Amino acid sequence: MRLDLRLARKGMGRTSPNPVVGAVIVKGKTIVGRGYHHRAGKPHAEILALRQAGKRAQGATLYLNLEPCDHVGRTPPCTRAILQAGIKRVVAGMKDPNPLVSGRGIRRLRKAGVPVDVGILREECQQLNAPFCKFITTQKPFVILKAAASLDGKVATRSGDSRWISSEASRNYAHRLRREADAVMVGIGTVLKDNPLLTVRLPGETRAPHPLRVIVDSRLRIPFHSQLVQTAGKYPTLVATTRAASSSKGQRLAAARVEVRVIKSDGQGRVSLKVLMEELARRGLMSVLLEGGPTLNAGALKEGLVDHLLFFFAPKVVGGERAPAMIGGEGVLRVQEAQPVRILKVRRIGPDILIEGTVRRRE
Repeated sequence: MRLDLRLARKGMGRTSPNPVVGAVIVKGKTIVGRGYHHRAGKPHAEILALRQAGKRAQGATLYLNLEPCDHVGRTPPCTRAILQAGIKRVVAGMKDPNPLVSGRGIRRLRKAGVPVDVGILREECQQLNAPFCKFITTQKPFVILKAAASLDGKVATRSGDSRWISSEASRNYAHRLRREADAVMVGIGTVLKDNPLLTVRLPGETRAPHPLRVIVDSRLRIPFHSQLVQTAGKYPTLVATTRAASSSKGQRLAAARVEVRVIKSDGQGRVSLKVLMEELARRGLMSVLLEGGPTLNAGALKEGLVDHLLFFFAPKVVGGERAPAMIGGEGVLRVQEAQPVRILKVRRIGPDILIEGTVRRRE
Protein backbone atom coordinates (compact mmCIF):
# COMPACT_ATOMS: atom_id res chain seq x y z
CA MET A 1 0.00 0.00 0.00
CA ARG A 2 2.90 2.38 0.65
CA LEU A 3 4.15 1.69 -2.88
CA ASP A 4 0.62 2.32 -4.08
CA LEU A 5 0.60 5.73 -2.37
CA ARG A 6 3.96 6.64 -3.92
CA LEU A 7 2.59 5.77 -7.35
CA ALA A 8 -0.59 7.77 -6.75
CA ARG A 9 1.43 10.88 -5.83
CA LYS A 10 2.88 10.93 -9.34
CA GLY A 11 -0.51 12.12 -10.55
CA MET A 12 -0.70 15.08 -8.13
CA GLY A 13 -1.73 18.24 -9.94
CA ARG A 14 -2.69 16.40 -13.11
CA THR A 15 -5.86 14.40 -12.40
CA SER A 16 -8.28 17.13 -11.23
CA PRO A 17 -11.24 16.87 -10.90
CA ASN A 18 -10.49 13.17 -10.38
CA PRO A 19 -8.67 11.78 -7.33
CA VAL A 20 -5.08 10.54 -7.46
CA VAL A 21 -4.96 6.76 -7.49
CA GLY A 22 -2.22 4.15 -7.62
CA ALA A 23 -2.54 0.43 -8.21
CA VAL A 24 -0.25 -2.50 -7.41
CA ILE A 25 -0.94 -6.13 -8.39
CA VAL A 26 0.82 -8.85 -6.40
CA LYS A 27 0.93 -12.55 -7.18
CA GLY A 28 2.56 -14.64 -4.50
CA LYS A 29 5.46 -12.44 -3.42
CA THR A 30 5.98 -10.80 -6.80
CA ILE A 31 4.67 -7.47 -8.06
CA VAL A 32 3.33 -8.22 -11.53
CA GLY A 33 1.65 -4.91 -12.33
CA ARG A 34 1.61 -1.30 -11.26
CA GLY A 35 0.11 1.92 -12.51
CA TYR A 36 -1.28 5.32 -11.55
CA HIS A 37 -3.94 7.66 -12.90
CA HIS A 38 -2.11 10.17 -15.13
CA ARG A 39 -4.88 12.67 -15.85
CA ALA A 40 -8.67 13.01 -16.14
CA GLY A 41 -10.04 11.16 -19.15
CA LYS A 42 -7.07 8.78 -19.31
CA PRO A 43 -7.15 5.13 -18.13
CA HIS A 44 -7.47 4.64 -14.40
CA ALA A 45 -4.67 3.19 -12.30
CA GLU A 46 -6.32 -0.25 -12.13
CA ILE A 47 -6.52 -0.52 -15.91
CA LEU A 48 -2.84 0.37 -16.40
CA ALA A 49 -1.77 -2.13 -13.73
CA LEU A 50 -3.94 -4.86 -15.26
CA ARG A 51 -2.49 -4.20 -18.70
CA GLN A 52 1.03 -4.56 -17.32
CA ALA A 53 0.16 -7.73 -15.45
CA GLY A 54 -1.60 -9.37 -18.37
CA LYS A 55 -2.44 -13.02 -17.71
CA ARG A 56 -0.49 -12.90 -14.45
CA ALA A 57 -3.40 -10.94 -12.93
CA GLN A 58 -5.36 -14.21 -12.73
CA GLY A 59 -5.52 -15.16 -9.06
CA ALA A 60 -3.54 -12.09 -7.90
CA THR A 61 -4.26 -9.42 -5.27
CA LEU A 62 -4.92 -5.81 -6.31
CA TYR A 63 -3.91 -2.98 -3.93
CA LEU A 64 -5.56 0.44 -4.33
CA ASN A 65 -5.53 3.58 -2.19
CA LEU A 66 -9.16 4.24 -3.22
CA GLU A 67 -12.16 2.03 -3.89
CA PRO A 68 -12.49 1.13 -7.60
CA CYS A 69 -15.23 2.86 -9.56
CA ASP A 70 -18.40 1.03 -10.60
CA HIS A 71 -19.97 3.65 -12.82
CA VAL A 72 -19.50 4.85 -16.38
CA GLY A 73 -17.84 8.24 -16.62
CA ARG A 74 -15.22 9.22 -19.16
CA THR A 75 -14.00 5.63 -18.87
CA PRO A 76 -15.75 2.26 -18.28
CA PRO A 77 -16.17 0.98 -14.69
CA CYS A 78 -12.96 -0.50 -13.28
CA THR A 79 -14.84 -3.23 -11.39
CA ARG A 80 -15.70 -4.85 -14.72
CA ALA A 81 -12.06 -5.01 -15.77
CA ILE A 82 -11.02 -6.33 -12.35
CA LEU A 83 -13.51 -9.20 -12.55
CA GLN A 84 -12.65 -10.00 -16.16
CA ALA A 85 -8.95 -10.19 -15.28
CA GLY A 86 -9.59 -12.80 -12.59
CA ILE A 87 -8.28 -10.80 -9.61
CA LYS A 88 -8.94 -12.95 -6.51
CA ARG A 89 -8.68 -10.25 -3.79
CA VAL A 90 -8.77 -6.45 -3.54
CA VAL A 91 -7.26 -4.32 -0.78
CA ALA A 92 -8.47 -0.69 -0.74
CA GLY A 93 -7.20 2.07 1.52
CA MET A 94 -10.57 3.85 1.77
CA LYS A 95 -14.05 4.09 0.35
CA ASP A 96 -14.62 6.64 -2.39
CA PRO A 97 -16.53 9.63 -0.93
CA ASN A 98 -18.12 10.29 -4.32
CA PRO A 99 -21.88 9.55 -3.95
CA LEU A 100 -21.76 7.93 -7.41
CA VAL A 101 -19.25 5.40 -6.14
CA SER A 102 -19.21 5.17 -2.35
CA GLY A 103 -19.48 1.49 -1.54
CA ARG A 104 -20.79 0.45 -4.96
CA GLY A 105 -17.45 -0.81 -6.23
CA ILE A 106 -16.85 -2.79 -3.07
CA ARG A 107 -20.35 -4.30 -3.15
CA ARG A 108 -20.04 -5.25 -6.83
CA LEU A 109 -16.77 -7.11 -6.21
CA ARG A 110 -17.99 -8.86 -3.07
CA LYS A 111 -21.20 -9.88 -4.79
CA ALA A 112 -19.07 -11.49 -7.50
CA GLY A 113 -17.15 -13.45 -4.85
CA VAL A 114 -14.03 -11.25 -4.64
CA PRO A 115 -13.01 -10.47 -1.02
CA VAL A 116 -12.38 -6.75 -0.42
CA ASP A 117 -10.46 -5.43 2.59
CA VAL A 118 -10.88 -1.71 3.32
CA GLY A 119 -8.93 0.58 5.65
CA ILE A 120 -5.24 -0.23 5.19
CA LEU A 121 -3.34 3.06 5.83
CA ARG A 122 -6.71 4.79 5.78
CA GLU A 123 -5.48 8.09 7.24
CA GLU A 124 -2.59 8.38 4.76
CA CYS A 125 -5.00 7.63 1.91
CA GLN A 126 -7.44 10.27 3.12
CA GLN A 127 -4.70 12.89 3.45
CA LEU A 128 -3.43 12.16 -0.04
CA ASN A 129 -6.86 12.83 -1.56
CA ALA A 130 -7.99 15.50 0.92
CA PRO A 131 -8.79 18.04 -1.86
CA PHE A 132 -10.93 15.51 -3.74
CA CYS A 133 -12.69 14.36 -0.57
CA LYS A 134 -13.66 17.90 0.43
CA PHE A 135 -14.63 18.97 -3.08
CA ILE A 136 -16.79 15.93 -3.81
CA THR A 137 -18.65 16.13 -0.48
CA THR A 138 -19.02 19.90 -0.02
CA GLN A 139 -18.54 21.37 -3.51
CA LYS A 140 -15.89 23.67 -2.02
CA PRO A 141 -12.17 23.78 -2.84
CA PHE A 142 -9.53 22.55 -0.42
CA VAL A 143 -7.56 25.63 0.66
CA ILE A 144 -3.87 25.45 1.60
CA LEU A 145 -2.27 28.47 3.26
CA LYS A 146 1.48 28.64 2.67
CA ALA A 147 3.65 31.24 4.36
CA ALA A 148 7.37 31.72 5.01
CA ALA A 149 8.75 33.72 7.91
CA SER A 150 11.67 34.23 10.23
CA LEU A 151 11.78 32.35 13.53
CA ASP A 152 9.95 35.26 15.15
CA GLY A 153 7.16 35.07 12.58
CA LYS A 154 8.08 38.05 10.38
CA VAL A 155 7.47 37.83 6.64
CA ALA A 156 9.45 41.00 5.86
CA THR A 157 11.46 43.71 7.55
CA ARG A 158 9.90 47.03 8.58
CA SER A 159 11.01 48.46 5.21
CA GLY A 160 9.12 45.71 3.37
CA ASP A 161 12.19 43.75 2.25
CA SER A 162 11.39 40.03 2.07
CA ARG A 163 13.89 38.49 -0.39
CA TRP A 164 14.72 35.96 0.60
CA ILE A 165 13.48 34.95 4.02
CA SER A 166 13.22 31.27 3.13
CA SER A 167 15.92 29.12 1.55
CA GLU A 168 16.18 27.95 -2.05
CA ALA A 169 15.14 24.47 -0.91
CA SER A 170 11.93 25.88 0.59
CA ARG A 171 11.22 27.92 -2.53
CA ASN A 172 11.62 24.82 -4.71
CA TYR A 173 9.24 22.99 -2.39
CA ALA A 174 6.75 25.84 -2.87
CA HIS A 175 6.98 25.34 -6.64
CA ARG A 176 6.10 21.68 -6.17
CA LEU A 177 3.06 22.81 -4.20
CA ARG A 178 2.05 25.02 -7.13
CA ARG A 179 2.44 22.08 -9.48
CA GLU A 180 -0.03 20.10 -7.38
CA ALA A 181 -2.63 22.88 -6.97
CA ASP A 182 -5.45 23.81 -9.31
CA ALA A 183 -5.11 27.51 -8.48
CA VAL A 184 -2.63 29.77 -6.71
CA MET A 185 -4.02 32.93 -5.11
CA VAL A 186 -2.47 36.21 -3.95
CA GLY A 187 -3.76 39.61 -2.98
CA ILE A 188 -3.03 42.84 -4.80
CA GLY A 189 -0.62 43.87 -2.03
CA THR A 190 1.68 40.97 -2.90
CA VAL A 191 1.49 41.88 -6.60
CA LEU A 192 2.42 45.52 -5.97
CA LYS A 193 5.26 44.62 -3.60
CA ASP A 194 6.80 41.52 -5.22
CA ASN A 195 5.59 41.50 -8.85
CA PRO A 196 5.34 37.68 -8.80
CA LEU A 197 4.98 35.36 -11.78
CA LEU A 198 3.19 32.55 -9.89
CA THR A 199 4.18 29.82 -12.33
CA VAL A 200 5.82 26.44 -11.72
CA ARG A 201 9.58 26.64 -12.12
CA LEU A 202 11.41 23.50 -11.09
CA PRO A 203 14.87 22.31 -12.14
CA GLY A 204 14.62 19.81 -14.97
CA GLU A 205 10.88 20.32 -15.53
CA THR A 206 9.91 22.21 -18.66
CA ARG A 207 6.35 20.91 -19.13
CA ALA A 208 4.98 21.10 -15.59
CA PRO A 209 1.27 22.01 -15.36
CA HIS A 210 0.63 25.58 -14.26
CA PRO A 211 -2.21 26.46 -11.89
CA LEU A 212 -4.76 29.17 -12.54
CA ARG A 213 -3.30 32.40 -11.19
CA VAL A 214 -5.90 34.26 -9.11
CA ILE A 215 -5.39 37.83 -7.91
CA VAL A 216 -7.74 39.36 -5.35
CA ASP A 217 -7.92 43.03 -6.37
CA SER A 218 -11.05 44.87 -5.22
CA ARG A 219 -10.32 48.09 -7.18
CA LEU A 220 -8.23 46.80 -10.09
CA ARG A 221 -4.95 48.33 -9.00
CA ILE A 222 -2.93 45.67 -10.80
CA PRO A 223 -0.34 47.37 -13.09
CA PHE A 224 -0.33 46.61 -16.80
CA HIS A 225 3.46 46.22 -16.65
CA SER A 226 3.24 43.49 -13.98
CA GLN A 227 4.51 40.03 -14.88
CA LEU A 228 1.03 38.61 -14.30
CA VAL A 229 -0.60 40.84 -16.92
CA GLN A 230 2.31 40.61 -19.37
CA THR A 231 2.17 36.79 -19.34
CA ALA A 232 -1.62 36.38 -19.21
CA GLY A 233 -1.68 35.18 -22.79
CA LYS A 234 0.59 32.28 -21.87
CA TYR A 235 -0.65 31.35 -18.40
CA PRO A 236 -4.31 31.43 -17.30
CA THR A 237 -4.90 34.49 -15.12
CA LEU A 238 -8.01 35.61 -13.25
CA VAL A 239 -8.43 38.90 -11.41
CA ALA A 240 -11.27 38.93 -8.89
CA THR A 241 -12.62 42.43 -8.31
CA THR A 242 -15.77 44.30 -7.23
CA ARG A 243 -18.26 46.66 -8.86
CA ALA A 244 -16.27 49.56 -7.41
CA ALA A 245 -13.46 48.89 -9.89
CA SER A 246 -12.98 50.83 -13.12
CA SER A 247 -14.88 49.16 -15.95
CA SER A 248 -12.57 50.71 -18.55
CA LYS A 249 -9.50 49.21 -16.89
CA GLY A 250 -11.31 45.90 -16.74
CA GLN A 251 -11.83 46.06 -20.49
CA ARG A 252 -8.17 46.85 -21.07
CA LEU A 253 -7.12 43.94 -18.89
CA ALA A 254 -9.48 41.67 -20.79
CA ALA A 255 -7.83 42.83 -24.01
CA ALA A 256 -4.53 41.70 -22.49
CA ARG A 257 -6.15 38.24 -22.03
CA VAL A 258 -6.67 38.63 -18.29
CA GLU A 259 -10.00 37.23 -17.15
CA VAL A 260 -11.68 39.86 -14.96
CA ARG A 261 -14.41 38.52 -12.70
CA VAL A 262 -16.66 40.81 -10.64
CA ILE A 263 -17.29 39.17 -7.27
CA LYS A 264 -19.78 40.20 -4.61
CA SER A 265 -18.32 42.50 -1.96
CA ASP A 266 -17.90 41.36 1.64
CA GLY A 267 -19.73 44.46 2.86
CA GLN A 268 -16.53 46.41 3.47
CA GLY A 269 -15.62 47.04 -0.15
CA ARG A 270 -13.40 43.97 -0.47
CA VAL A 271 -13.85 40.86 -2.60
CA SER A 272 -15.78 38.23 -0.65
CA LEU A 273 -13.32 35.37 -0.39
CA LYS A 274 -16.14 32.95 0.36
CA VAL A 275 -17.98 33.86 -2.85
CA LEU A 276 -14.71 33.71 -4.81
CA MET A 277 -14.01 30.19 -3.54
CA GLU A 278 -17.52 29.16 -4.57
CA GLU A 279 -16.84 30.54 -8.04
CA LEU A 280 -13.62 28.53 -8.31
CA ALA A 281 -15.45 25.40 -7.17
CA ARG A 282 -18.05 25.87 -9.91
CA ARG A 283 -15.16 25.76 -12.38
CA GLY A 284 -14.17 22.36 -11.00
CA LEU A 285 -11.06 23.60 -9.17
CA MET A 286 -10.50 21.30 -6.20
CA SER A 287 -7.49 22.91 -4.54
CA VAL A 288 -6.34 26.49 -3.98
CA LEU A 289 -2.87 27.43 -2.73
CA LEU A 290 -2.81 30.76 -0.88
CA GLU A 291 0.52 32.53 -1.33
CA GLY A 292 -0.62 35.95 -0.28
CA GLY A 293 0.48 38.29 2.45
CA PRO A 294 -0.79 38.92 5.98
CA THR A 295 -4.06 40.54 4.83
CA LEU A 296 -5.21 37.71 2.55
CA ASN A 297 -4.08 35.10 5.08
CA ALA A 298 -6.04 36.77 7.87
CA GLY A 299 -9.16 37.12 5.72
CA ALA A 300 -9.16 33.49 4.65
CA LEU A 301 -8.69 32.26 8.22
CA LYS A 302 -11.38 34.59 9.57
CA GLU A 303 -13.85 33.31 6.96
CA GLY A 304 -13.09 29.70 7.91
CA LEU A 305 -11.86 28.87 4.41
CA VAL A 306 -8.45 27.40 5.22
CA ASP A 307 -8.07 23.63 5.54
CA HIS A 308 -4.32 23.09 5.60
CA LEU A 309 -1.35 25.13 6.83
CA LEU A 310 2.26 25.06 5.65
CA PHE A 311 4.47 27.39 7.66
CA PHE A 312 8.16 27.65 6.71
CA PHE A 313 10.43 29.12 9.38
CA ALA A 314 13.92 30.30 8.43
CA PRO A 315 16.74 30.34 11.03
CA LYS A 316 16.70 34.15 11.24
CA VAL A 317 15.35 36.74 13.66
CA VAL A 318 14.03 39.94 12.07
CA GLY A 319 12.44 41.76 15.00
CA GLY A 320 10.62 45.07 14.96
CA GLU A 321 7.07 45.96 15.93
CA ARG A 322 6.44 47.39 12.46
CA ALA A 323 7.72 44.32 10.62
CA PRO A 324 4.70 42.42 9.19
CA ALA A 325 3.82 38.99 10.57
CA MET A 326 2.43 35.93 8.77
CA ILE A 327 -1.16 36.67 9.74
CA GLY A 328 -2.46 40.25 9.67
CA GLY A 329 -5.79 41.74 10.64
CA GLU A 330 -6.92 42.56 14.15
CA GLY A 331 -6.51 39.06 15.51
CA VAL A 332 -8.47 37.60 18.41
CA LEU A 333 -9.04 39.20 21.80
CA ARG A 334 -8.47 36.08 23.90
CA VAL A 335 -6.17 33.10 23.58
CA GLN A 336 -9.21 30.83 23.88
CA GLU A 337 -10.43 32.28 20.56
CA ALA A 338 -7.23 31.37 18.71
CA GLN A 339 -7.55 29.09 15.69
CA PRO A 340 -6.80 25.48 16.76
CA VAL A 341 -4.46 23.51 14.51
CA ARG A 342 -3.61 19.82 14.45
CA ILE A 343 0.10 19.43 13.74
CA LEU A 344 0.75 16.67 11.21
CA LYS A 345 4.47 17.00 10.49
CA VAL A 346 7.52 18.97 11.54
CA ARG A 347 10.53 18.53 9.25
CA ARG A 348 13.61 20.18 7.80
CA ILE A 349 13.56 21.68 4.31
CA GLY A 350 17.17 22.65 3.71
CA PRO A 351 18.07 24.95 6.64
CA ASP A 352 14.41 25.82 7.25
CA ILE A 353 11.74 24.15 9.40
CA LEU A 354 8.39 23.27 7.86
CA ILE A 355 5.40 22.88 10.16
CA GLU A 356 2.42 21.26 8.47
CA GLY A 357 -1.02 21.05 10.02
CA THR A 358 -4.75 20.94 9.47
CA VAL A 359 -7.13 23.63 10.67
CA ARG A 360 -9.55 22.29 13.24
CA ARG A 361 -13.05 23.70 12.94
CA ARG A 362 -14.47 25.26 16.07
CA GLU A 363 -17.64 23.64 17.37
